[in-house]
Amino acid sequence: MNRFTSILAASAVSLVALPAVAQTEITWWDFLGGGDGVRMRAMIDQFNAEHPDINITPTTSEWGVPFYTRVRTSAAVGQGPDIMTYHLSRLPLALQEGVLTEITDADLEAAGLEIGDFFEAAVDAASDADGALYAVPFDIHSIVLYYNKSYLEGSEFLDDDGILVGIDSLEDFERAVAHTVEQGSRAPISYQTGGPGGIWRVFYTLFGQQGGEFIVDGEVLPGDNAGKAQRAIEIMASWGEQGWQPEQAEYPASVALFTSGQSAFHLNGVWEVPTLNDLANDGSLGFEWGAVQVPQMMDELATWADSHAFAIPIQGNQDMDPERREAVMTVIGWMQRNAIAWADAGHIPAYRPVAESDEYQAMEPNATYASLADTAFFDPRSEIAGVASPVYDAAVNVIGPAMHGFLSPEEAVAQMQMELQGLIR
Repeated sequence: MNRFTSILAASAVSLVALPAVAQTEITWWDFLGGGDGVRMRAMIDQFNAEHPDINITPTTSEWGVPFYTRVRTSAAVGQGPDIMTYHLSRLPLALQEGVLTEITDADLEAAGLEIGDFFEAAVDAASDADGALYAVPFDIHSIVLYYNKSYLEGSEFLDDDGILVGIDSLEDFERAVAHTVEQGSRAPISYQTGGPGGIWRVFYTLFGQQGGEFIVDGEVLPGDNAGKAQRAIEIMASWGEQGWQPEQAEYPASVALFTSGQSAFHLNGVWEVPTLNDLANDGSLGFEWGAVQVPQMMDELATWADSHAFAIPIQGNQDMDPERREAVMTVIGWMQRNAIAWADAGHIPAYRPVAESDEYQAMEPNATYASLADTAFFDPRSEIAGVASPVYDAAVNVIGPAMHGFLSPEEAVAQMQMELQGLIR
């Protein structure tokens, strides 16, 4: 065997002997469907491609109660995921159930993150009463006011750049609505009037703009908060009495009223931005549209908001292996730094370096309504509040009938107080 052949043989033996890159398998659970799910899968694929030492295996479960029930039961026996998406509005219940582990300063350091990197409102919603962090905010998603520019052209409510202007009070908004009716809008204010999400988000925005607090020290609508809740319901009922909003519109129908050109305004989440962009891009929308932060109609700016966040569940009675936890935090840090891809779904990144980047500021209409991150009004910090909660049930079962004239606003508030107060431990 000559020297060259010997080197080749030795190299071959060496290559065979080289161990494969050790890979940490990360189990991921989320509730993300539709466009959100598509975008998240693309981000996971990109992460896996860039990290040969870490592999994320994702599973998507049904949004709402099914997802959170599965988390609770699996975490208790140590069969849950390593990382999961979580609504911050559900955090108070998670803390009561004890299903989440604290995100420490050392965890954040492993992710290359700092607490000051995030919007304060989202951090508050992700923390317990003592300020300990139990989830890492990923976005702020809120309702916004979508508008059909064709109904507003030439009016005081549309500037030269096509941006909605001149609405600084409830009276201004209702004048704008009345103007669009004169211009032919058949259902000028569309939102989900037949389901819990749409009703609650509009109610809670109007309530928050009066400085309301829904639950204080375990009491539902104490003091003058009851009057503020009543006023919010009165406004929604009056829109119905004037024929401005649809009756019992389920979510898809409320969106269709706007996309078909029948509604001048649409109150819905930022997550519908991709829908409208897609329709506009393929030429099937038929009108120019915009979206802005819900204007100040009452005493102050406030808009219902929630956040998707990343959380690490308990592992039964076991602690997560430190190397695995570091890998999980690597995933979370990467997701934050690459959140511009998530912003494409309409969401406002909770991570300030992305939200304040030139790339995000160039996204429209996202950049136009991004200011709502500073006035985001999160759901009450209570185990009975948040998505798919008793508070949402009260929205459709109590506020809904009041909107349609089957209860007075005063009766609706009294019924909410009675039903919800009995659920607080």
